[in-house]
Amino acid sequence: MASSLGVDFVGGAVGHRLRFGGGRGQALPRAAGFARGETPSIVDATAGLGRDAFLLASLGAEVTLIERSPDVHALLEAGLAEARQAGGEHAEIVGRMTLLQGDARTLLAGLNPDVVLVDPMHPPRGNSALVKQEMRLLRQLVGDDPDAFELMQAALAAARRRVVLKWPMRADPLPGLRPASHSIEGKSTRYDVFMITSRSAETGERPR
Repeated sequence: MASSLGVDFVGGAVGHRLRFGGGRGQALPRAAGFARGETPSIVDATAGLGRDAFLLASLGAEVTLIERSPDVHALLEAGLAEARQAGGEHAEIVGRMTLLQGDARTLLAGLNPDVVLVDPMHPPRGNSALVKQEMRLLRQLVGDDPDAFELMQAALAAARRRVVLKWPMRADPLPGLRPASHSIEGKSTRYDVFMITSRSAETGERPR
């Protein structure tokens, strides 16, 4: 099944997004805090096929990708190697990307990013015909994310400035999670932003 998927940081949808995506004005960079010349350090705690991480790195951010599926991690390694070999802009961008394999709930405790991005496997849509083939294949590899709430708690404990939860526009909120500080909407995706309070940052405490 892994052979049916691939990670391409040079061409395809990623290449098109790099050329025509809109830069820092896109919903995800805005949610991550790319504003007034600031470029945050970011951990993508659910790397998947790496497209969001590549976008953020293309805007100058140092991005750490965490992927717990060995199969998907191998695809990411191959994609990063291909981009480095391509040279030029692509090699420069992936030079800002660091890939880790393991459980983000554990690994986040040893990192100190400004921002943590969490994009768990979303609830299946009612009409399976609307789900892209690529995402169906990815779900078969990585499964569902029943521990998404625990991952969000780990992200809130690790991030210095904010946590961004990528979630389907019309999906019910993640059960048990506190309300977001604000949300930024894309075409079919909602980015729920959880700001880390200044009091927590000053005292060194973390939300629980």
